[in-house]
Amino acid sequence: MNANIRAVRVAAEAPAAAPASMRTGEEYLRSLRDGRAVFVDGERVADVTTHPAFAAAARSAAKLFDIAADPANAERMTFTSPSSGKPVLRAYQIPRTHADLRARRLASEMWSEASFGMMGRTPDHVSSFFCGFAAVPEVFSAGGAEYGERVVSFHEKLRENHLWATYAIVPPQIDRSKPAHRQSDPELYAGVVKETDGGIIVSGAQQLATAGLYSDYLYLSCIHPLQPGDENYAIGVAIPMNAPGLKLYPRRPFALQASNVFDHPLSSRFDESDCFVVLDKVFVPWEEVFIYRNLEVCRDQWWKTPSHLYGNLQAQARYATKLRFLIGLAAKMNETTGNAALPPVMGQMGELAALISIVETMLEAQETVATVDANGVLWPSRQALYAVMALQSEINPRMIEIVRELTGAAMISLPSSQKDLDSPLTAPDIERYMASGTGSARDRIKLMRLAWDFIGSEFGNRHQQYEKFYGGASFIVKQNMFRNYDMKRAKALVDGALDIA
Repeated sequence: MNANIRAVRVAAEAPAAAPASMRTGEEYLRSLRDGRAVFVDGERVADVTTHPAFAAAARSAAKLFDIAADPANAERMTFTSPSSGKPVLRAYQIPRTHADLRARRLASEMWSEASFGMMGRTPDHVSSFFCGFAAVPEVFSAGGAEYGERVVSFHEKLRENHLWATYAIVPPQIDRSKPAHRQSDPELYAGVVKETDGGIIVSGAQQLATAGLYSDYLYLSCIHPLQPGDENYAIGVAIPMNAPGLKLYPRRPFALQASNVFDHPLSSRFDESDCFVVLDKVFVPWEEVFIYRNLEVCRDQWWKTPSHLYGNLQAQARYATKLRFLIGLAAKMNETTGNAALPPVMGQMGELAALISIVETMLEAQETVATVDANGVLWPSRQALYAVMALQSEINPRMIEIVRELTGAAMISLPSSQKDLDSPLTAPDIERYMASGTGSARDRIKLMRLAWDFIGSEFGNRHQQYEKFYGGASFIVKQNMFRNYDMKRAKALVDGALDIA
C-alpha cells in the first residue's frame, strides 16, 4: 500500500463532528424544508412534507429514522463509528467479515419491512455504494490522490450525520445512437461546463433520482459506457438537494389519486417518487468532486470497488421482503375464498414459493460465498448476485401472473370505494353479498384492495416496471452474469471429455 492510499485510510479514523444522537423522524422532516426545487403539475412545491402528493411518503421515510433511533433496534440498525465512537447507521458500515455483511442485510430487511418492500431507494441503498467507494479509495486516487481522500471524507460525512443520499447515473433518453459529446446540445447530458478555483459548474439533465425529493444529497455520475470525447460527462460529484440550480421533476405522483388508506393502502403511503434531474449551472465545491473528467475512473467506480455489489445486495434484501409480502398476500386471499386446500391452488402456491426461495437463497449465498480482499474488505459473491439479478426480469412477471390467476375476478368486483361500506343506501347489500366464509365484507374488501394496489393499480404497475429495469436492461444484467461465471472450469470439463475420446 503506497503512502497516499495509507493516508486516505488513516483519514477515515480521524475524529469528526457528529450529532449528539441518532437522527429522528421529526428531525429528518424538518430538514426537508430547505427550499429544494421540486416541481409538479407546473408549479413549485413549497413544502414536500405537507404537499398532498408527497406528505404521506415523507412520513413513511421519517419512520425509517425512528426505527433506527429506537434503542430497542440499536444492535440491528446501528454500529459504532470508527471515528467518533458514536452509534451510526448500519447502512454505512464497510463489511470486513461475513458477520458484518449479514448484519447489513438484516438491517436492510428491517427497513424494507416497514414499507413491505415498496420503497426501494431507502437510505441504505446509495449509502452502500459509498461504502464500496470508501472501501477502495485507490480507484478514485487514480485520478489524483485528492479524489480518493475526498470520497473517504464524504462517506464519513454521510455516516456521522445520518444522511440520505440518492443518485442519478443514467443520461436522459434523447438520442442513444450518439455519444454524450455528439448530442445536438452539449449541455443536454449532465456534465461540467466550467472550472473555477473553488470547484466546478455542472449543467444538463440526468435520471432517475428515485426518492430524490426525500434525500439529503444527490450523487451525480454515469454508469453508462462513455467514449473518448465524453470527458466532460465523466464526473462523480455530490450535490445537496437544495443547491441553487438543481431542479427535480417527479413523474405523476400516485398519492394524488389515493383518496384514503383503505382504498389505496400502498400507493397512499409508499410512493417514493422517481425524479428527473435538471441542473442549471450548479456549483460543486472541489471537496465534493470525486471524479473529474476521467473516463476510466467513472467506469471503474462501479466494477473495481464493491459498490455495485453492496448496493444491489441491499436491493435484493428489499426485493426478498417484497416477495414474502406477495406470497403472504396470496395465501391470505386463498384462505378468504376457501381455495387454500385445492390441489391446483397448492400447486400454484408451490411454484410461487419456489421462485421466491430462489431469490432468498441467492441473497444468502452472496454472504456465504463472499471473499475478503487484500485490504480486509469483504466483497459479496458476484456470481450469486448477478445470477438472481439476471433472472429477476423473467421471474417477476411470472409471480405476478400466478397471483392474478389465484384472484380471478375478485379484485375487479369490488365496490367503488370505502363510502359504499359507510352509506346506509349501499352498506346492507355490500355487507350481505361481499362477505367471505372467514370474515366480514369490510375485511374481505380491505384485503382485495391491498392486492389490487400491489398488482393492478398504476402504483402496482410502476413496481412491475421498476423490478424489470432497476438493474438496467436485461441484456446488460445478463452480460454481468456472463462475465462473472466460471466458464474456464466449465470448459475444462468438456476438454476432459474430449481427451478421453
